[in-house]
Amino acid sequence: MEFLTADWLGTPAWFWLAFAAIVLILTAFDLGVLHKDDKEMGIGESLKLSVFYIFIAMLFGAWVLYAKGQQAGVEYYTGYFIEKALSIDNVFVISMIFGFFAIKAKYQYRALLWGILAVIVLRGLMIAGGAALIASAHWVMWIFAAFLVFTGVKMLFTGESEPDIGKNPAVRWISKHLNVTKEHHGSHFFVKAPNAQGQLGWAATPLFLALVVINLADLVFAVDSVPAIFSITNDTFIVYTSNIMAILGLRALYFALAAMVHRFHYLKYALALVLVFIGAKILIADFVLGGAKFPPLLSLVVTVALIAGGVVWSLWKTRGEDLKPVAH
Repeated sequence: MEFLTADWLGTPAWFWLAFAAIVLILTAFDLGVLHKDDKEMGIGESLKLSVFYIFIAMLFGAWVLYAKGQQAGVEYYTGYFIEKALSIDNVFVISMIFGFFAIKAKYQYRALLWGILAVIVLRGLMIAGGAALIASAHWVMWIFAAFLVFTGVKMLFTGESEPDIGKNPAVRWISKHLNVTKEHHGSHFFVKAPNAQGQLGWAATPLFLALVVINLADLVFAVDSVPAIFSITNDTFIVYTSNIMAILGLRALYFALAAMVHRFHYLKYALALVLVFIGAKILIADFVLGGAKFPPLLSLVVTVALIAGGVVWSLWKTRGEDLKPVAH
């Protein structure tokens, strides 16, 4: 059993196995028990399930704090809160994608689940790549920091623009090279259908196209979120687990956020300030503090304060607006 205590990316293997077991149990419980049949999730159920996922994430953070120390615990919570806040923008894009492909609400949850499973793998590959780059050269952190500052400043001063999903390269490529049905086929990603020549074969459904675009959108969002968490810690275990814990609860929170995401308009500016702060503290630590580590607890306090301020201000400024129904 020596392999359980073997070091893997700076953390004992049994830590990784324990986390993998948690993810598998939550996913199996979610798909096999809570949503064995396709059904529409109401806002109330969405919020209750979200509270459950947040509780699990907080509990896992407490375990990290106990097992790996205060600094690791604080870094985990900081990364988790940043990723959770960034996911609100992701919800807006996902909602647009489902609307564009006219995916019914009762099939959206299953598509989100398979999308999350793909994200777990893709984020893992991106984080592994980032860790390898940082391990080979510290100056990569300066590039991450400068990118975060640039992205934050750009978010502060540029207007919002809606992506043109119909011109997405992946959608156009799939539509051109694969047989794609115009009709919806419930929760199926592929069905048997005649092609342009009338021959019967496998065809992709609009639900599959939506799944592909959702995963591509997440890769775009990961370009911000992964460097942001690496700017907090170089511990690959903390980077990956905080990222995945935030994403796991996204599908549960989606149906509540999709109905009120328009009320979080000012959160964008708070997130922009968070990105600027995270990027700036890396540069300050290296070039002003002489390489001394920026206090992790201070980073957590500032991050939570900015995000909470953005949420409260957004809800207050939009207090008279109604909820928008999720596409049916």
